[in-house]
Amino acid sequence: MTSPQMPCTIYVVDDDEAVRDSLRWLLEANGYRVRCFASGEEFLGAYDPTQVAVLIVDVRMPGMSGLELQEALITRKSTIPIVFITGHGDVPMAVSTMKKGAIDFLEKPFNEADLRTIVSRMIEQATARASQAQAQKSQQEVLGRLTAREQQVLERIVAGRLNKQIAGDLNISIKTVEAHRANIMEKLEVTTVADLMKIALTKSEDA
Repeated sequence: MTSPQMPCTIYVVDDDEAVRDSLRWLLEANGYRVRCFASGEEFLGAYDPTQVAVLIVDVRMPGMSGLELQEALITRKSTIPIVFITGHGDVPMAVSTMKKGAIDFLEKPFNEADLRTIVSRMIEQATARASQAQAQKSQQEVLGRLTAREQQVLERIVAGRLNKQIAGDLNISIKTVEAHRANIMEKLEVTTVADLMKIALTKSEDA
């Protein structure tokens, strides 16, 4: 297992100090940056959602359980990849966590080779999500730089209006609409209306 190309933090949340120390040693020996927490509450107090990170969490802990921590992260719309570890696992619990987005579910004592493989997969996913989020952020910044008229034209393109209809709506010529449309697509670096719609609709969902 090699270190990730993008800086990535591996969070370990487990009330068992021996397990935390073991995971820290294993992961740091493979070049990863690791932060350990004894409880879900402690982790949430320090968690930075802007970081590229993955989470390894015990299912059963005093106070907030690993499952409750997963729910809290879902509520926060966090996309951090999660793998659960437990000494009390069962199939229904595993299925429940996986349906809610967990990457995997390992029973203690877990196989170290399996964990390394899973961590590599988690980091690939976290890095891909971070890249996608950055691309969307850049697109939204460009959307914000469209002129007022370009915004009006874009809104009508998204609404499915034809160039002739847009020209009538805004009391401008069809050629002017076509020019605005070309400028919008150039600024957003898209070549199809479908891609243009994806960016515009993403902005609407975020609003």
